[in-house]
Amino acid sequence: MKLRMLSAADVRKALPMPLAIQVMQRAFAQFSAGRTVVPLRTRIQVDGGNLMFFMPAFLKESRELGLKVIALWPDNSVKGLADAYSLVTIFDVDTGKPLAIMNGEELTAIRTGAGGGLAADLLARPESSVVAVFGSGVQARAQLEAVCAVRPIREVRIVGRTPVSAEKFAAEIRNWPDLPTVFTPPREEAVAKADIIITATTSNTPVFKGKCLSPGTHITAVGSYTHDMQEVDSDTIRKAKIVVDSLEACLAEAGDLIIPIEQKEITSDDIYAELGQIVNGDLPGRENPDEITYFKSVGIAAQDAASGHEIYRIAKEMNLGQLVEL
Repeated sequence: MKLRMLSAADVRKALPMPLAIQVMQRAFAQFSAGRTVVPLRTRIQVDGGNLMFFMPAFLKESRELGLKVIALWPDNSVKGLADAYSLVTIFDVDTGKPLAIMNGEELTAIRTGAGGGLAADLLARPESSVVAVFGSGVQARAQLEAVCAVRPIREVRIVGRTPVSAEKFAAEIRNWPDLPTVFTPPREEAVAKADIIITATTSNTPVFKGKCLSPGTHITAVGSYTHDMQEVDSDTIRKAKIVVDSLEACLAEAGDLIIPIEQKEITSDDIYAELGQIVNGDLPGRENPDEITYFKSVGIAAQDAASGHEIYRIAKEMNLGQLVEL
């Protein structure tokens, strides 16, 4: 049996952001139409705080089958190692044969960014040009890249955990094409009159105040991945049109929603739609220029399986990676 092994560089080359956004449209459309098999992620605890996650998915319409495995070892930094490792394996639906194993960290960054880009395309005002980014890591970068693919961004405002991290990220993206202005302002200034806000942090507490939002702002939130983390405050959630990647997963995992529900600021009925419902035309996206829209992503395995198969298809065409005999 031959298996194609794909590195992070191979994944990047095979799945540019505009294509990734198209793939996410396909994945979310099938997911919200009930044409996927996607259980909630399974996790096991290993020696204290270390965790293994397992995320299988089958997309019935596009015939895509895959499994992502994540190892999260929070104390690895003291050993000079990454705190998370991930692999995605894809399979032939007709035979069950494994087709490829690929770097999961890079795939996850791209597909999560692309999901945010798709949400911005459906929910942000068409003329949106000013983005505030909370975070300075891999996901902040991917989310910004995706937003730049769907809106005419002319100004970026970066808020990092520290001024040093913010400026380091700003220096990097100043070299991107067609981004003439990049600032690292205080958070209140970053939010003021921003058209789009991206939150991609590991913060347990809100990173900005809802009272600072301007009418018509769109927010994409990809941090707050446990029930007790709240990146976006309840005031923002209460006045926003709430869209999620997966209703079931967000109600189980997203503190941004779980906390205001527990505080009786909102109920689960206040969640407007899954992103796939808007993709499918079941519900409209933005309905007026003044409404505040909020997209919460915790990530679903359908994104991984769809991305993995697209990467595999392109990798074969471009002869990327290495074929290994097992």
